[in-house]
Amino acid sequence: MDMNGRETIQAPIDAVWQGLNNPDILKQCIPGCEKLEKTSDTEMTATVVLKVGPVKARFEGAVQLSNLNPPNSYTISGEGKGGLVGFAKGGADVSLTAEGPDTTVLSYVVKADVGGKIAQLGSRLIDSTAKKLAEQFFSSFGAKVLEATPATN
Repeated sequence: MDMNGRETIQAPIDAVWQGLNNPDILKQCIPGCEKLEKTSDTEMTATVVLKVGPVKARFEGAVQLSNLNPPNSYTISGEGKGGLVGFAKGGADVSLTAEGPDTTVLSYVVKADVGGKIAQLGSRLIDSTAKKLAEQFFSSFGAKVLEATPATN
């Protein structure tokens, strides 16, 4: 599955970059995220519970950041195992572009793959669920970054 998009966030590029690297903010924004812990500057562990159609699964996995170019871009990749339900793995190239002092455009290109029982649900259901989850993440992420950004008057 491939997906891409852009999100305009009403915050300076440095604040958006900090949000993308803050496990507390990310945990609040990732749908179904129960745990997200930073284990190093470029690695995190995660537990996420998701419902895709009739299947509900708990995925445990690792997340890695690479190709870091602060505050402009990075690659985030990970793999989660869901036991009998299957697995999900993938990554995203994320880039930030400042549009004025208080506006940032976040662009992303995602490549993901699922296997096991969850893959039998069909690509249309998986793709529509992934798009819905991405929309939830980015709308929540923009709000959380804005909350965490001190007002400049």
